[in-house]
Order: sequence, then structure tokens, then C-alpha cells
Amino acid sequence: MASSARATASIARLAADRRVHQAFQWLHLHEPQIMRWQAEMVAIAAPPFGEQARAEWLCARFRELELEAPHIDEAGNAIATRRGTERSSQRVLISAHIDTVFPAGTPVEPTLRGSRLSGPGACDNGAGVAATLALAAAMQHAGLETAHDVIFIGNVGEEGEGDLRGMRHIYRDADGAIAAHLVLDGAGDQTAVTHALGSQRWLVTVRGPGGHAWTDAGRPNPIVILSRAIQKFSEVALPDAPRTTVNVGTIEGGTAINAIPEQAAARFDLRSTDPEQLIRLEVELHRAVEDAVLAASRGQREEAKSVRSSIEKIGDRPAGRLAGDSALMSLLQAVDRHLAIRTEPRIASTDANIPLSLGVPAVSLGAGGEGGGIHTRAEWYDGRGRESALRRILLLLLALAAG
Repeated sequence: MASSARATASIARLAADRRVHQAFQWLHLHEPQIMRWQAEMVAIAAPPFGEQARAEWLCARFRELELEAPHIDEAGNAIATRRGTERSSQRVLISAHIDTVFPAGTPVEPTLRGSRLSGPGACDNGAGVAATLALAAAMQHAGLETAHDVIFIGNVGEEGEGDLRGMRHIYRDADGAIAAHLVLDGAGDQTAVTHALGSQRWLVTVRGPGGHAWTDAGRPNPIVILSRAIQKFSEVALPDAPRTTVNVGTIEGGTAINAIPEQAAARFDLRSTDPEQLIRLEVELHRAVEDAVLAASRGQREEAKSVRSSIEKIGDRPAGRLAGDSALMSLLQAVDRHLAIRTEPRIASTDANIPLSLGVPAVSLGAGGEGGGIHTRAEWYDGRGRESALRRILLLLLALAAG
């Protein structure tokens, strides 16, 4: 485990390396190229479960940068390798998710004016993917070598109901050979997500016999029953510490204003820094739904007893934390001291949830610049200042892969 002193010495040696300065120079001179890559990729739609075209584009760029074995795996992740000198089983991963939150059919027509790129996904995660390409290009240009293999990944399934499926697939057969993992997500250069926020997502559906609003009046209404369940669940007390939140993100049902609906459904998002709170909330959600269904059936006509409910887990992001005394944390702090960056550890749900939950040292970092309008069609990214973050990531990557 690297001490603070050893980490500082390691970063100082890297920063003095002529090849590292050549890589920094490439990053400084080629911002227009980095932004062109970003704009090209953002112009390719990548809705949840529809990332194939973007993955193919990224593999083509990997080939141009002479990375080894660019391919798309079974989950849809785009992967390529920069071989280390030791040919050991140990490897360092650097990844950025290629999917967006925007559904299929969303118009994607990014505009680039100067340093500002506008369009759905321009920042989240156009910035992260462009950074992975920039780092690979800079390392290739400068002839930088690492002891461990560096694996470049554009992964699927980070957003929405993707449930981190791309990252789960990466770690399904990881066999303990991953030394560290850097996740690049969005803009900024002064934060580090070191604490993975756990979350569960549930789809609750209530079904009934349905009918005509007038002639079948009195039959149980799934929308009303579901609304009562939501109301009851919203009354569950939530602690301030550990911080815990609940949200009902969607509710839908019915076909016409004069028809009693046959079903209604809602999606619940539960989050906490404490896994025990998620277990408690799961129990409370089941109780609220069961009580609402029982109340609708009690003392009613026979058709009321046909009311049914189902609760399906549609997302489960595990919690985890990077140890404060880990080698990765020591190296990150040393890099930030060298670059005069003040590290701000944060809690969030990112692709880093998977490695952190498995005990693999991991951190999620911003890819520089500034962004806004995240998850809206008015999303934007400004590349000014990107270079500082890229230097930060490159130094950390080289230190982790040094062996």
C-alpha cells in the first residue's frame, strides 16, 4: 500500500519524465481534435439498450490509435488494450459509458460553436468518452510505457434501467486481476466519487377487472389503489444520517377518461449510503402495496377480490467505498497536490459502484471542462480548461499502471 510520501515521490518522477511532457503537449495542442471526436460521437444516437452504432464508432477510433484487439463484447461494451511491458495478469481499467438517458427517436443534432458543444449527451457522457480517446492518443504519441496492461472501455448500461449491465459484464469474469479502475463521467476536474451510493429500483403494478366508468361504477380502480400505496409509502420516516431518499419517478395506467383502468404502474427509486436502509425500504414498499390491495378488496363485491399486484426489481446498484488509506487514494491526492487541485470526495451512483462493491480500488472522475443541462435536450459542454483534468487523469493512470 503506497504511503503519502511514496505516492508523492512517484508522481514527482512521472511529472519529470520527458515523455509525460510530450503527452501533455499533445493534449494542449489537440483540443480541436478532441472536440471533433466528441461531436462525432454525440451525433450517433445511443439510447438505453441501443448503443451498438456508437460502440462500433469507438472501436474504429481505437484501431486508428493502434490499440490492440478492439472489439465489442457480449454486453455491447467497446474494449481495446494498450499492452504493458511486464505482460503480467494485472491490468488497469479506464472506462466511460457510451449510453445516454434519451429514448430512441430523440433528435440528435449537436452543434459546435467554438469550444461549446450543445446537444443531448454532449457532456454526459461525451466528455468522458472523448477523454479516453485523448489519453490513448497522447500516450501513443509520447511512447509512454506502463508495466501493467491498460484496458480502454466504452461501456453500455450506465443510465436509467441499464442497471450497470455493461460494468457487471466486465467484472463477471474479472478473476481478481484488476489492479485499479478509473471511471470518467461528465465534466469537472476537482471532484472524485469515492463512495458509491447504493440504490434499488422497483416497478409496482396493480391490476383489476376494469370496466365502464358508469355501468361498472364501484369496481376497484388500480390507479386509486396504487395512489394509496404511494401515499402510504411516502409517509415512511427517512433518516438524515445515513442519508436516504425515495422517489416515484413515473406513474402510468388507463386508456380513457370514461374507463376504469385494468392496470396502473409506478417506478420507485430508493437510495441510501447504508444497505440496511434499502432493505428496510424494500419491506415498507411491499407492506404499503399489500395494505392498499387488501383495503380495496375488504368488504367489496366479488370482482374486487380479483385485484392483483406485483413488485418487480428493475435495478440494483450496490454500495461501496474506496478506503481512505488505499494506494489509489494516496496517488490521487498526490496528483492533485502536484497540480494544485483541491480534491472533493463525493457520494454518487456511477459505474464505479460495481468495482467498489467488489473491493476493487476505483474512483469516478470528471473529464474536465464545464457542462450543464444534464439529461435534457438542452445539454451542453464547454471544453475550455479540459487540459487540466486530462493531465490529472493521465498522471494517475500512469502511476497506477506502473506496477
